[in-house]
Amino acid sequence: MSVAKIIEISSESPTSFEDAVAQGIARASKTLHGIKSAWVKEQHVVIENGKVALYRVDLKVTFVMD
Repeated sequence: MSVAKIIEISSESPTSFEDAVAQGIARASKTLHGIKSAWVKEQHVVIENGKVALYRVDLKVTFVMD
């Protein structure tokens, strides 16, 4: 029997939402094993001087516990 856990993380990128997701998963993979999926809960942008400065995502990451 497998048991999974879901955690919430936030990640940001100056490039795109897709890059923010990729960076978040890459960082989570350094300490979490058995990541199976991620769900983008929310997306935000940070505006500076009338332009998008950062793309931010809140992710729910599912992983199988050891």
